[in-house]
Amino acid sequence: MKRVVITASFVIAALVIGLREPVHGAAATGTIKGHVKMTGQVPPNPRIRMGADPLCAIAARRSGTQPVQEIVVVGSDKGLANTFVDLAGSFAGAPPAPKDPVVISQKGCIYSPRVVGVRVGQPLRFVNSDTLVHDVHAMSTKNEFNYTQPKSGSVNNYTPKTPELMLRLKCDVHSWMTAYVGVEAHPYFAVTGADGTFTIANVPAGRHTIRTWHERYGSLTQVVTVKPGETATVDFAYKGTEKPTAKLATLLVP
Repeated sequence: MKRVVITASFVIAALVIGLREPVHGAAATGTIKGHVKMTGQVPPNPRIRMGADPLCAIAARRSGTQPVQEIVVVGSDKGLANTFVDLAGSFAGAPPAPKDPVVISQKGCIYSPRVVGVRVGQPLRFVNSDTLVHDVHAMSTKNEFNYTQPKSGSVNNYTPKTPELMLRLKCDVHSWMTAYVGVEAHPYFAVTGADGTFTIANVPAGRHTIRTWHERYGSLTQVVTVKPGETATVDFAYKGTEKPTAKLATLLVP
């Protein structure tokens, strides 16, 4: 009888260990934190002249500030905002796309945020917060759509079907309105904040190619090693002399 009890205990212990294996596998992830900065001279952003639409001009006057194209936005330490950062490659075990939408608002005749990331299969939502007509036109052959939003409160949703770096949005009514969307099949991406920092969590352990995308300066790449339960640090620096590739250059504000 004693022998039977020992054998049963061994079996139970083995089953418990077996049940824990997926948890250990899921824990084999780490975090990437980084900073994107400008080392060269920061160019001025062009002013947006909204006189073509009197209602937009009124909105600009009410804001009390001169609107500009937020192309090169830097913090106090020259951290570069609005930079899309992602991992190259495919990730078969990636979790499913979130159901919550990524929202781009149209307010004061400007898209906000200017740069976002979204998953394939995740809703991309456009909201008209102005009391005038806007349009959301995707300049793409992979994710094509064109929505007219005639009044305040108009909402349209689009679910991207194909990865794309980068999808440019424009308004056919107001030519200065521009935004960019990075469409990814996996969740390992981020957009730098006002201070140029970013965080990508739950990254599978291993060596990865990490890249940046900026609308004026194009892409930079590095290789980063992510260890389970640890945080890897990656810093990128744009000199300000970089140029986007010919393909990306077509996305720039005209």
